[in-house]
Amino acid sequence: MAQEKQFVFRDEEEAGNRLSRKAKESPFMLIGIGGLVLACGFAAYKFKHRGQMSTSVFLMQTRVAAQGTVVSALTLGLLYSMFQKHVLHKDD
Repeated sequence: MAQEKQFVFRDEEEAGNRLSRKAKESPFMLIGIGGLVLACGFAAYKFKHRGQMSTSVFLMQTRVAAQGTVVSALTLGLLYSMFQKHVLHKDD
């Protein structure tokens, strides 16, 4: 059999390397993703016991909760970086 060659461009990153680089650049993004996973996991657990609530309303509430955790984490990260730059005068 002929040996197949795989072409990899020099500027492409592997997924693990890219995730670790992004985690170092903005750790609040990972906190937001963790909150998203927790909100979705909690909603999946509570789906069984939603009572008389319709599925569409339950899923809309789940979406709002998940988006709220991500937006809150990113907002906290932005406020933290602004505090460091303007109050503590730490320029990177």
